Amino acid sequence: MIRRSTLLLAALVAVSALFTGCASTPDKERVVIQVSDNDPGKWNLALNNAKNVQNVSGGPDKVDVEIVVYGPGIDMLKADSTTANRVNAAIKDGVQVVACENTMRKMKLTKADMNPSISYVPGGVIEIMQRQKQGWAYIRP
Repeated sequence: MIRRSTLLLAALVAVSALFTGCASTPDKERVVIQVSDNDPGKWNLALNNAKNVQNVSGGPDKVDVEIVVYGPGIDMLKADSTTANRVNAAIKDGVQVVACENTMRKMKLTKADMNPSISYVPGGVIEIMQRQKQGWAYIRP
């Protein structure tokens, strides 16, 4: 009887976790970094934060890092940006860098204007909200 109760309780916990979006604890740490300022200093700080998180956590295979860019910060993701080399290096080191397509539309930017190494999300704020809901740590330098 006790074994049956334990199995039932375990099944209920698993089903509950699936419905709340918390099916299991991730094997990796996860952090989302917001950049919404058109300021090379803020960008360098965000890129330093990403690198430091990777270093302290044991490397890119131990932590997921995503930099979400929207608003005026989107200028730093243009192909001719002063931070393009550092952004490319971060991506090569496993950092996901995503641009907000809402911001791009409002600023009349196309993917041809942007750093070819980056990725895109429909909305930067929504992406951050979803990541936080999934348990990602949030940083805004």
